[in-house]
Amino acid sequence: MSPVAVIAVTWNSAKVLPGFLAALPDGMAGLDWRLVVADNDSADDTVEVLRELAPDATVVRTGRNAGYAAGVNAALAAAGEWEGGHEAVLVCNPDIRMRQGCAKRLVDRLDGDVGIAVPLLYEDGREAPLHSLRRESSVLRALGEAVIGNRRAGRFPWLSELVTDPAAYRQPTRADWATGALMAISANCLAACGPWDESFFLYSEETEYCLRARDLGHATQLEPSAEAVHLGGDSRVSPRLWTLLTLNRVRLYGRRHGALATACFRGAVFLREASRAALGRKASRAAATALLTPGALRAAPGPQPDQVV
Repeated sequence: MSPVAVIAVTWNSAKVLPGFLAALPDGMAGLDWRLVVADNDSADDTVEVLRELAPDATVVRTGRNAGYAAGVNAALAAAGEWEGGHEAVLVCNPDIRMRQGCAKRLVDRLDGDVGIAVPLLYEDGREAPLHSLRRESSVLRALGEAVIGNRRAGRFPWLSELVTDPAAYRQPTRADWATGALMAISANCLAACGPWDESFFLYSEETEYCLRARDLGHATQLEPSAEAVHLGGDSRVSPRLWTLLTLNRVRLYGRRHGALATACFRGAVFLREASRAALGRKASRAAATALLTPGALRAAPGPQPDQVV
């Protein structure tokens, strides 16, 4: 069996790395694996922690805060992934804690047309799994989320991107895309899709990759027997990061749809953010303002001071 490349991207991750590294042996049990880490110019002791706790890991120093997709690409290049040699890769955040046998269950799920396998994710300290599965964006789904909220709308497939049906998380379930905190990707899927899209500095890069994989015949599927804890979980992000998330969501929609549909989608997303802003949510106020700013969607996202990956 070919080895599995474990790909991680770090940026000032010294505090979460020890737990990530400590969980790897149990999480990767039953597989031959190697760790490749791309560090996006951390200003803390991230690289020193890696050298001390994972001396056999390959560490790629990008020399800049290049964004998550760029970090993934740098690590994949160092692993020689597009030249073959690995059965699969695991792309993961350093705030992931894989449970026993998680990786092997994901890799075993990569069969037939399943190109991306994702685990059941839990937020630290919570017993219920996170709603990590998503549907592709649409104008109607954006309106549904604006009017009744994404969690309530999630019960109706045509009204929300979020998959909230508990049954979907108890069995192998396919989705248009899934939270990218931990993904197993087959060698065939990697070869077909090529590099991650670096124009998305943070947020929507996993969405774009899963949709591109689906378009090429490689489905994304949940493997509920594989479990992991995501320390970040559903935690709310800062106004700056929420704005970036919102703009990238509209930017990605615009790449896959015409001008009129994109204008309608942008309007629906604005309605959601404006209504939340009226209730006092600062992050939504920032996002709504950005959506009305000329050229905001054309501007390439740059490094954010409070980026967390």
